[in-house]
Amino acid sequence: MPSDNDWLGPAELAQLDRLRFLKRRADWRLGRWTAKCALAGYLNAPLNTRTFATIEISPAPDGAPEVFISSQPAAVTISLSHRAGVAICAVSTSESKLGCDLELIEPRSDAFVADYFSIEEQTLIAQAPADDRYRLLALLWSAKESALKALRQGLRVDTRNVAVSLSAISHNGEDLNELETNSPTCWSPLSVRYSDGQHFHGWCQSATNYVRTLVSDPPSDPPILLEATTALRPLQSVS
Repeated sequence: MPSDNDWLGPAELAQLDRLRFLKRRADWRLGRWTAKCALAGYLNAPLNTRTFATIEISPAPDGAPEVFISSQPAAVTISLSHRAGVAICAVSTSESKLGCDLELIEPRSDAFVADYFSIEEQTLIAQAPADDRYRLLALLWSAKESALKALRQGLRVDTRNVAVSLSAISHNGEDLNELETNSPTCWSPLSVRYSDGQHFHGWCQSATNYVRTLVSDPPSDPPILLEATTALRPLQSVS
């Protein structure tokens, strides 16, 4: 990211000024930068700081991010996530319910599993091979987070009411094979059901030390990934 803030809009600059702690400021800037790269790519807009300054991302009353372009609401839905210096942003049409999440694959305690996962999910985690347990745990947790963002609820609701399924599901009328969740390039399907009956189809991707998930309603095709190197190369200030 650039060291200056001329790619932020006035409302975003005001929001940044209210953040006291350096880590929180860095995470916030990374999320906004990633979102604007994704939005510019989605909207076929120029990748430069002038364009970025016209795109503002503000929290709605429920905390979900909303996009404004030149102070007007944009016909898009986005979801953001960042962890350990890495950020992702998912973009779709305004009619979609959308959520994405990024999680590190790291040790989690048995108490964490008992507190936040359903009985069925706890059984699945317990039955996983030891060398795959933490990856599976991160994937399930990430899918829950994605669904809670799509519901615009976040962690205000009991995560045990969000059930993640990793079995093969049908997409666009075709049966999909069992998940290949350990591929750094391929997206594999999943589904999430909320206790009130809402159902999301989604996708997951696993790398060496992190997982990414995305859910939506209506269902989407696998995400199209905009590589950072492609996005950042032409990003220069313009006069």
